[in-house]
Amino acid sequence: MSQVNSTSSLSSIMNLIDLGPTGSVQMMFAKLQLAQSEICKSQATDYMKQIEDIQNEQKECAEMIERARELQNTAKADNKNTEMPADMVKYFDDHNLSYDTDGKDNKHSADQWDYNLKSLTNYQEQIGNKTQTLMVYLQDFIGQYNSYLQGANTQISNANQTLTSLARGQ
Repeated sequence: MSQVNSTSSLSSIMNLIDLGPTGSVQMMFAKLQLAQSEICKSQATDYMKQIEDIQNEQKECAEMIERARELQNTAKADNKNTEMPADMVKYFDDHNLSYDTDGKDNKHSADQWDYNLKSLTNYQEQIGNKTQTLMVYLQDFIGQYNSYLQGANTQISNANQTLTSLARGQ
């Protein structure tokens, strides 16, 4: 079978499925069920990719939080401001996260790091919520896939049983 993606139409997928030379209603229904299962499989694959991307973002955010805490601890211990590294500033800017801009520089006191850390932890929570939502969708598509596949297998089995009965003259 050719590549199926989430934008493939049901009719184009059905044209790719070959269940043999039969035109019975059971086999047509099985073909429809198989096509629906392929659509669900493709959508589930798309969600798995999104979840993987978000998990990578979660890891990057956790690393930023760890680094920000280290900078905050240094600021506390030395009782002076510590500078936010350029890559961290870029991370905040790229993700539209707010950070303390008092003093019009990237040097922050321990209290200012509190503000920066809150911004990061709120973002981390948003990412986590997004992952949970996508996991629910993924589970739904996997359930639909299994249901359609089971329906197709049942219809194929029923059609074969009917053909066997006809061949035996029953």
